[in-house]
Amino acid sequence: MNSRQSTLLVLVALIFFGWPIAEKAAAQTFGSDSHNVTVQVAQVTRLSVSTGTVDLTISDVNAVAGEDMMTVTDQNSRLLWGTNSSGRKITASTSLAAPLFQLALVAVSPTAGTAAPEMILSTVPRDLLLNIGRTSGSCFLRYTGTAFASQGVGTDAHSITFTVQSQ
Repeated sequence: MNSRQSTLLVLVALIFFGWPIAEKAAAQTFGSDSHNVTVQVAQVTRLSVSTGTVDLTISDVNAVAGEDMMTVTDQNSRLLWGTNSSGRKITASTSLAAPLFQLALVAVSPTAGTAAPEMILSTVPRDLLLNIGRTSGSCFLRYTGTAFASQGVGTDAHSITFTVQSQ
């Protein structure tokens, strides 16, 4: 065997027998460290109303000859919520302390929780949705304005506040 063949034989031996040894050496750990990671979840409560303004106008279209009571309804707004706390409900109230006309509200088709019966809005918060804890959901808001012909004309401007609170 000449020197060239010997060198080739050594290279072949290193290739076949040296690779596993090199891989084992690379796999050894020469140092390590660790640390702790904590994930903390705070109470989360979010509310959003899909429309900024709802206009309810009672006109000849809403009036019936011979009847004193006139109504108008709007169900185009949606209320969206999310909370990670149990035992929660949503209430609603108006900023208008002495309205000329009646404004009622009810939650329609809630995706979570239970809709409370239709309410006449006042400055005292009243239940809109019950049992919404630990959910994200939505519902339509149906507003109904009621006036009597005998009340005459006028305008009520409400600011409606929705609040998530304990049940």
